[in-house]
Amino acid sequence: MAFNDLLKQVGGVGRFQQIQVTLVILPVLLMASHNTLQNFTAAIPTHHCRPPTRANLSQDGGLEAWLPRDQRGRPESCLHFTSPQWGPPFPNGTEANGTGATEPCTNGWIYDNSTFPSTIVTEWDLVCSHRALRQMAQSLYMVGVLLGAMMFGYLADRLGRRKVLILNYLQTAVSGTCAAFSPNFAVYCTFRLLSGMSLASISLNCMTLNVEWMPIHTRAHVGTTIGYTYTLGQFLLAGLAYAVPHWRHLQLLVSVPYFAFFIYSWFFIESARWYASSGRLDFALRALQRVARINGKQEEGAKLSMEVLQGSLQKELTTGKGQASAIELLRCPTLRRLFLCLSMLWFATSFAYYGLVMDLQGFGVSMYLIQVIFGAVDLPAKLVCFFVINYLGRRPAQMASLLLAGICILVNGVVPQDQSIVRTSFAVLGKGCLAASFNCIFLYTGEVYPTMIRAVTALLPETLGQPLPDTVQDLENRKGKLTRQQREQQKHMVPLRASAQEKTGLQD
Repeated sequence: MAFNDLLKQVGGVGRFQQIQVTLVILPVLLMASHNTLQNFTAAIPTHHCRPPTRANLSQDGGLEAWLPRDQRGRPESCLHFTSPQWGPPFPNGTEANGTGATEPCTNGWIYDNSTFPSTIVTEWDLVCSHRALRQMAQSLYMVGVLLGAMMFGYLADRLGRRKVLILNYLQTAVSGTCAAFSPNFAVYCTFRLLSGMSLASISLNCMTLNVEWMPIHTRAHVGTTIGYTYTLGQFLLAGLAYAVPHWRHLQLLVSVPYFAFFIYSWFFIESARWYASSGRLDFALRALQRVARINGKQEEGAKLSMEVLQGSLQKELTTGKGQASAIELLRCPTLRRLFLCLSMLWFATSFAYYGLVMDLQGFGVSMYLIQVIFGAVDLPAKLVCFFVINYLGRRPAQMASLLLAGICILVNGVVPQDQSIVRTSFAVLGKGCLAASFNCIFLYTGEVYPTMIRAVTALLPETLGQPLPDTVQDLENRKGKLTRQQREQQKHMVPLRASAQEKTGLQD
């Protein structure tokens, strides 16, 4: 019996799938808040040098006497005069700048707190010569994302999706909360790195756990639902950042809910497909029967037995031994090609996406407005991507979204800086295409890898309507183009593969 048939027997898309998919997806709502949080918590307000302690503003002619002007007539952010300058103001700043020597700010800065009353920039003076530290904080978060994807992806394939998700929710809650109370910048960066690690794993295992419990025809729906949840999170971040402008309070607000996610995640049911692929047929049987009860299919669940599963998996259990290893990514030619292609896709999409969404201040408009616009463009982009994925395939969707995104970004690069509306428009279009690319690549990665290494374009195979591979041999058997008749046949043949690993006694 194929695994898709087992899912149908225990209820298909029943009450269990609806509840668990919803609860697994819910944390994604705040994932956007953490990924782009520093747009607001690390915003750079208008600032200028604080006058020297010896300055007497009433005698010196006011603060303006200490501040040189830039070419636009605005006070310099990182320089002040070594002595007060008297005389008439010069709007273009050239004459004033030439009348006295300047030096870097030595007494700190004065910030305009009208829009951002408190950020990590204003608290730790991450401006001028220390400005690079602000980018370093976000870079360390992205390093955490990379490390988390590798480390927790491996653990999810060895320990199970459920256990790793439980750990990740707790790690996100603790590290995010501790970041809100960080006494210094180094401690803040440490906890942000830990948050990046856990959130990367949450995004991957969220897709994996849901896909492995859903029938073939619903996989694109699940991927699109996750994508739209992330989009709603972008709107949520704009509202939260506007309502809670203090960076510590905002950091705390988007982190504390993960304690609730940690508590209810103990009720998740582990993937029966992963249990079977790990050789734990008794746990797979218990999980399927439990799902049958929740879906109101007690009689159908009672018909399942170890004999039924063993009979169905006998061939795979005897031929799949030793195939489920992460080293196969480099050893097996088919997996090696997929690994290299997907790695380039992930890098290209992530690099371009975060390059756009982490520079909201550079567009010259309200950050809250541009955050909403960047979220709104995802709505039609992901809808179009959904139809392309469902009716034309994953590969055309992936290729088209990346191609259009590249065109928009290249055009945006040659548009003059003073044409802010045109530049913003192309940036918004490019961001929408990249969001669609993310939607597709998450689904693609979950479908194309075997079960035991699942949690790790033109050369990529099409996966529309095809079963999830559970062993490396399944991928080898997928080589070549499938005829329409073969595709129709494989819709009803979703093999449940398993490796002959020893049982480790994992609990539900």
